[in-house]
Formats: sequence, C-alpha cells, structure tokens
Amino acid sequence: MGPLTGEDGLPRCPWAGAEPGLMRDYHDQEWGRAIEGDAAWFERLTLEAFQSGLSWATILRKRPAFRAAFDGFESARVAAYDGGDVARLMADAGIVRNRAKVRAAITNARATLDLVEAEGGGALERLVRAHAPSTAPAPQDTSEQQTTSAESSALSKELKRRGFTFVGPTTMFALMEATGVFDPHLLGCHRRG
Repeated sequence: MGPLTGEDGLPRCPWAGAEPGLMRDYHDQEWGRAIEGDAAWFERLTLEAFQSGLSWATILRKRPAFRAAFDGFESARVAAYDGGDVARLMADAGIVRNRAKVRAAITNARATLDLVEAEGGGALERLVRAHAPSTAPAPQDTSEQQTTSAESSALSKELKRRGFTFVGPTTMFALMEATGVFDPHLLGCHRRG
C-alpha cells in the first residue's frame, strides 16, 4: 500500500491514517525527525521497548503518564529507582505495567549513565547515529518497508554489550526510524525529505 491522501490533500504513510488524530499528528510532527538531549533519547529508547508487542497508538496515548511516572526520563533519577519504585510503577494504570519492561527501563537508565560518564553528554545519540545505514531505505509502498537491518542488528549487539536490555534489532530499527537517523517515510509521503 502506498501513501494515503487525507482530507487536507496531503499524502501520508498509511499507518498515519487519512483523518486527523493522534497517529497523524505524530507522523506529521515527530516521526522521522531528529531529537536532541539525553532525556529525549532515553525516553524514545524506553518507549520503543515498552511498545514491543503493542501498538504505537497505545504508547502515544500513555506517553504523558509515562513521562510523569519516569520523572521526565531523566536517566539519573530512573537509575536510582529501587524495589519501591518498581512496585509504584507496576501499580500505575497510566503506563504499560510489564515488570520486565519496567526493570529494563531502570537497567537502561543505569547503562545510559555509564555511557554518559564514559563518553560525555549526547553519548547515546552518538552511539545510535554511528549505526545509521549508509544507504537509507526509500520504500514506495508498505510491502517494501523493512523492520530490521544489518545496522539495527549491530546497534542492538553494541547496546547489549554495554548493558542495555530490550534493545532487539526490530526495536532499534524502529528507534532509528522514529528519531530521524534515516528518513523512514514512503516515497510520495509529504514528509519524505
């Protein structure tokens, strides 16, 4: 399936929907655009892990609650979480209550801090961007879209080596798409660069 044209006359990737709403706003305003700052990168890494097995719409609807529950995704705060915080998060109906994913967020906050301490601010972004594909995919329709790549597999392995969890190749490919490491939009989509 190729881009769908909305009532505003703009063609978009089909998952964004033709009608105004949450997914279309995310597509038009965020998906495939660069982000800045350690907290923004830790947030996206965390939300991509929580999305695993769920729809992205579910995560977007819960994003304000995630931000509140995880202290604005400040990795130093999340890294200090203990068993009481895990219990608090597991009782929070505003977020996805999956113990393994909650524990992964805490583990990844600690790994992010270690990375920043070793390599300075922006280290997570630099690590992800270092795995950008040399030739970005340019799919004409959804049948040509990838869900993994050699680069996302390499990024997954490197992050795991550095102590991160819930960072599989598919999740890392989605992270690179979402954060504009390469242009993920279909050819013909109004957001394609």
